[in-house]
Amino acid sequence: MIVVENVKKSFGTKEVLHNINITFEKGKVNLVIGRSGSGKTVLMKCLIGLLSPTSGAIYYDNKDFHHMSFGDQKKLRMDMGVVFQGSALFDSLTIEENVMFPLNMLTNQSQQEKLDRVNHCLQRVDLINTNQLYPSELSGGMKKRAAIARAIAINPKYLFCDEPNSGLDPKTSLIIDELITGITHEYNMTTVVNTHDLNSVITIGETIAFIKDGTLEWHGTKDQVLVSDNESLNDFIYAQPITQMIRPHVK
Repeated sequence: MIVVENVKKSFGTKEVLHNINITFEKGKVNLVIGRSGSGKTVLMKCLIGLLSPTSGAIYYDNKDFHHMSFGDQKKLRMDMGVVFQGSALFDSLTIEENVMFPLNMLTNQSQQEKLDRVNHCLQRVDLINTNQLYPSELSGGMKKRAAIARAIAINPKYLFCDEPNSGLDPKTSLIIDELITGITHEYNMTTVVNTHDLNSVITIGETIAFIKDGTLEWHGTKDQVLVSDNESLNDFIYAQPITQMIRPHVK
């Protein structure tokens, strides 16, 4: 479980996050939604330690991440898997080498142990027999799956995904959503996903935090999001094309 408590983040005189309080639950897919520039990416960077909050605290299982020693922060980062928006695979490395990269960096496993783990992760994301391919030889959806395989290679407790469906067609997006949900429940991880994809919101959003202009406007579940009376949330939700199909069913 991750608890965000009274977090503010400023850049100079500009406050980007305003007193954010959210709990991300273990074993669930926790979504953070909002328009571009709302602050959700800044929040994720604070969660994974790329940025430090100006004030407030982020607790990982009751431990304040940003007040840990360097050594304890390093240990915690070994429990984090991250899927970046553009997949961020190394173009010069094969898929096998990409997935093995965190194992080389963070573990003392033998080469065979690392290879076994790589093959397990590639099988889990349905990328069997892609070991010796390069990222340029994969489709967009396959690259995202390879990025997920790399993120889970170290068997993390926490998984962070920044716009995992960005640039993907609806069918491939559904595959990625199902994969994220499946591995979250299988490994009992605390998963945090930044997204503006309404399909993801209404299918995998076990908890949903809506951020507007750096402020937490609404927090609920996928069953509540379409019947909320929050005007800002409704403006965000019903501006998206999929609502032409789902809105008539909302009473």
